[in-house]
Amino acid sequence: MQWKPNVTVAAIAEKDGRYLLVEEEADNLVVFNQPAGHLEKGETLIEAVKREVMEETAWEFEPESLVGIYQYPNPHIDIIYLRFCFAGKCLNHHSGMPLDEGILQAVWLTREEIEYRREMLRSPMVSRCLNDYLSGKRYPLDMLNHYS
Repeated sequence: MQWKPNVTVAAIAEKDGRYLLVEEEADNLVVFNQPAGHLEKGETLIEAVKREVMEETAWEFEPESLVGIYQYPNPHIDIIYLRFCFAGKCLNHHSGMPLDEGILQAVWLTREEIEYRREMLRSPMVSRCLNDYLSGKRYPLDMLNHYS
C-alpha cells in the first residue's frame, strides 16, 4: 500500500552562540521547536524553509546547507513526518510582523538553555537536528533538485 509522508522543513540559525527557536502551543502544551512547518503545494524545499522561518519568527532566512533528513513517527497521532533540516543565516528582522497562529515568540537560546528545556521540546528531532548541526553535518544545497 502506498504511503505519503508529511513533508516538513526546519531551520537552524546560529547567532553569537545562540540558536533561533520558537516557543509555541502544540497539542495543548507550550513547547520549543526550530522554526519549522509543512511543504506547501508548488513550493521547493528552499522556498518552504524561507517562508516558514519568516512566518514563525519574522526573520529572513538564507539556507546555506542541508543538515539532514529525518523520518519521525509521531507517537501521539498517526502521522509520520519527513523533515528536511537546513542550516543558514538570519538576515533581516521584521519586528512589527505578526507571527503565525500558535507561535508565542521567537527566542535565541544557547545550547545549555535548550538542554535545560529538554522536556519542553516539541519532538526528539529538535535535539537531533541541533546535535547533527553541532557535529558538523552539512550537505550542499545542490543535492536537492526541483523540477517544475
